[in-house]
Amino acid sequence: MNHQTHFFYAVPIPKEIKLIMKDHCEKLKQSLPFNRWVHHEDLHITLAFLGFAPSDQLEKSIENVSKELWGTSSFSLQINQLGTFGRKESPRIFWADTIKSDELQLVRRKVFTACENSGFQLETRPFRPHITLARKWTGDQAFHHDKLDVWQELQPEPLAFIASEVVLFQTHLEKTPKYEVKEIFPLIK
Repeated sequence: MNHQTHFFYAVPIPKEIKLIMKDHCEKLKQSLPFNRWVHHEDLHITLAFLGFAPSDQLEKSIENVSKELWGTSSFSLQINQLGTFGRKESPRIFWADTIKSDELQLVRRKVFTACENSGFQLETRPFRPHITLARKWTGDQAFHHDKLDVWQELQPEPLAFIASEVVLFQTHLEKTPKYEVKEIFPLIK
């Protein structure tokens, strides 16, 4: 079977934060029945989803992203709450949010512009940074948003980390974890 692979640029989540999130997700699974939970190694914040990418266009994006991010500093992010996308009573995406970050918005603009300048047609919806945790609500009852308050019990203080790089990932749908690092763009420490 031929699997078409996809590529995307993202801010990876550091290993120690992934392990904390893995522990939190194990607890969340007990009361939040979603169909598919994201493997903790695959946690990230997407900056630009390219989809299928011809190799010459992908190489051009790598060159452009590298130029755009040159001299960009690393920055702090804080995971502070849970949320959903999709129908309120039956969400399709369950995610963790970060406290608003101008630095993240700037890095996203740089990556997005570099990819557009490489000929990619990208998503035009407003950027809503998030870390996808699970997909497709499967509960017998309608989803109630007060269930999201459990985050404060799991993590009373925001979960802080330093975003020190941008990564180009390739998707392998048949594997777990699904995302392979293809290129790393370090930010200045």
